[in-house]
Amino acid sequence: MSDAELTVEVTGPVATVVISNPARRNAMTAAMWRQLPELLDRLEPDPDVRALVLTGAGDAFCAGADLGDLAELLDAGDASIAVTAEERLARFAKPTIAAIRGACVGGGAQLAVACDLRIAADDSRFGVPPARLGLVYPAPTTRRLARLVGPSAAKHLLFTAELIDAERALRIGLVDEVLPADRLAARVDELTATIAQRSPLSIAAAKEIIEERAEPARIAWWHRKVTTTGEAREGVAAIAERRQPRFAWRPPTDA
Repeated sequence: MSDAELTVEVTGPVATVVISNPARRNAMTAAMWRQLPELLDRLEPDPDVRALVLTGAGDAFCAGADLGDLAELLDAGDASIAVTAEERLARFAKPTIAAIRGACVGGGAQLAVACDLRIAADDSRFGVPPARLGLVYPAPTTRRLARLVGPSAAKHLLFTAELIDAERALRIGLVDEVLPADRLAARVDELTATIAQRSPLSIAAAKEIIEERAEPARIAWWHRKVTTTGEAREGVAAIAERRQPRFAWRPPTDA
């Protein structure tokens, strides 16, 4: 039986998906790529889940795609199971945070970039290796990387296939925060606790608009929800009463 798997733990409002493949520094197998969208489909409609954390078991985030499955990924091109998993993660309706230690390379970087936020330990290393392997990086993945770090930094990562450290990743915008490894878990807990206290309506609307997935009619729908759900009234009342707001709105599963 393989030790390669994705596991899920839900603690309060936070679901944590753990990439585990200890023999290969948490490389993603074909089965794991297929499993990820299924897990996300299950977690997304759960009204108690307010944020999702993606991380790796032990001292690595994910060293990429398992090379034993490379032929299957290459044959499918942009329709590969890896791109399907990446796109599903990027479309997850609730905030997603990659908590990164150690290797975050290839398919690992692909998954991290598909998350909304990336918090990295100072021992993290990042790389995008297609040019070292003679591969063509998927177009959706390449464009997502370029939007995040800018064309020049994306070209440097793709042209050289070099590993960069966490501080450089922070400078180019590949990660949002870098901190000592022994503080990573506490910071992720703090960040997800803060997000869980905020308005799910505000967050869901912001995510769609930032990612340019909201047409004018959808944006107008979001503005109407501010009034009809009472979210804004609750937020203002909470400030006046000096208490935490109790935001009741949850994204509909067919939104």
